[in-house]
Amino acid sequence: MANKPAPAGYRWRPLNRALDWLRHPVHAIGTAALLFLAYTVVWPVLRIASTTFVWRQQDVRLTAAANPGHFTLYHWTRVLASDMSASLFYKPILNSLAVGAAVSALSLALGCGLAWLVTRTDMPLKRTISFLAVIPYLLPAWILSQAWLTFFKNGKIGGTPGILQSLLHVSPPDWLSYGFVPIVVSLSLHDSVFFFLIVGAALNAMNGQLEEAASVAGARRLTVLRRIVLPLVLPSILSGFILIFTKAIGAYGVPALLGTPVDFYMISTMLYSSMRSRLTTEANVLSLTLMLISMLAIYLNQRAVGRRRSFVTVTGKGAARTLTPLGAWRKPAAAAAGLAMAAVAAVPLLVLLAQSFMLKEGHYGLGNFTAHYWWGGSDPDINTGEKGVMRNPIFLLALRNSLYIAGAASVIAAVAGLVLGYVAARGRHTWLGRAVDQASFLPYLIPGISLAAIYISMFAKPTLFIPALYGTISLLVLITVVKELPFTVKAGGAAMMQIGVELEEAAQIGGASWFMRFRRILLPLTRKSLVSTFLLVFIGAMKEMELIIMLVTPRTETLTTLTFYYAEKGYEQLTNVILMIIIAIVIAVYAIAVKFGKADLTQGIGGS
Repeated sequence: MANKPAPAGYRWRPLNRALDWLRHPVHAIGTAALLFLAYTVVWPVLRIASTTFVWRQQDVRLTAAANPGHFTLYHWTRVLASDMSASLFYKPILNSLAVGAAVSALSLALGCGLAWLVTRTDMPLKRTISFLAVIPYLLPAWILSQAWLTFFKNGKIGGTPGILQSLLHVSPPDWLSYGFVPIVVSLSLHDSVFFFLIVGAALNAMNGQLEEAASVAGARRLTVLRRIVLPLVLPSILSGFILIFTKAIGAYGVPALLGTPVDFYMISTMLYSSMRSRLTTEANVLSLTLMLISMLAIYLNQRAVGRRRSFVTVTGKGAARTLTPLGAWRKPAAAAAGLAMAAVAAVPLLVLLAQSFMLKEGHYGLGNFTAHYWWGGSDPDINTGEKGVMRNPIFLLALRNSLYIAGAASVIAAVAGLVLGYVAARGRHTWLGRAVDQASFLPYLIPGISLAAIYISMFAKPTLFIPALYGTISLLVLITVVKELPFTVKAGGAAMMQIGVELEEAAQIGGASWFMRFRRILLPLTRKSLVSTFLLVFIGAMKEMELIIMLVTPRTETLTTLTFYYAEKGYEQLTNVILMIIIAIVIAVYAIAVKFGKADLTQGIGGS
């Protein structure tokens, strides 16, 4: 029997079903988000991995066996099993792991200890101490390394020694001036604020009835801490540990300033050095190893947390938190914590500010003070004729670029995080929502300097319809937005979870399009989250260096990279001037966001 002809329009039914599926805003936005994340995160990693297994034309100068375009394990062998492997890979990776573990442990002790004092004791001045504790987050990490050199610099690399040697005539040993110890201390003082925020929030949200019930049953306070409090906050502690570990092993500025003078290299500094030496493929191998370490650390964290993440600590039955009475130690503890936080937050700033007005380092008489480094003209006897910052066109270009990058990236990242968070929240029971949520987390697995190395390879030449972006501001904005997606999407999703779908449904029945619903309903209701996200991205972008150090060109110079350039040249006063300006901008934006946007980083941590 002859086959019946297909009904009219039958062949178009799959296409029509696909179009109907895409008309749903979650599906349309989610599909576009997955395509964007695949192109900006997944594809670059696969691409850079593939380059490490292929001969390149540049390899001809390294070995006669090179056959451009063909498969090879040469680059991996050269990094992992050659005469240069010890200096190129094994020593740097051991240094990175040691620094990462030490910084995480010290940050844990400092951050968790302060979080416990602020949230779980009757110590006074909690809000003041919480505010002081957050200030290091507003500062670039390498400002503490600059302050460290101001105090502990010796004569090993020449120049004027630090305060300890100049005033007290005590020459610090090399291990105290440079290398492992100052790197760990500088990074720990800066990064411990993350433990304070993460663990403090967990302690603050814990239901007081849990501890009350244990106390009524006769459990001692130490037992309550060990059997109830610690298991409940352990996921936050482990998350903080992994966050600090991955940040520390990928840090560049502090290890470069404090480690290079004594040949203390980490994977991040060796990666940068390899890129500058045009050993691009070897740098790609180092980038992949750095990513694998981060992924392994996060995997182990997930295994360690296990089912603990299912614990419920916030319920509808509120109860006052049990505060540990400090008795006679209340005021001494507050004084010690306040002084310690003030020392970390204020002393480096005051010292570097004073240094910016010194004509010659190490001379502390009034006659040595000058404003030359702020707005002086060119003098061949001072810093080879470099003008004061305010009259230097390079600084003005860097200032304009930094403000543009931070402003544009903050707006784009905040809005993109809210939109992708909408997909993750509204589609959390669908494969698409879960895929967007998980894919947006991928940039977290890639250390900043590794992502920069990937983007150099990816955007150096035109690809499909995208022009070459290397050397443009657009690339710096793009990489900043991509790197911040794990945080902005989580924040956006959390904000969307608090908004009932019935509000959208009512507006949809009234004929409002999705864009109208987003603009008139979702944006106003998530304004505080949006401002907080903008603030966090802006602060991060203004002080960012690891992410962009390899991407900037003379035309796209930023304040942070210019600061590092001056530090490498030994222009300490010019370095300090720009640091002061960066800090002033960040603190001003933070103050405005707190006053008008109610976006206070200390909310939910400080006590009464």
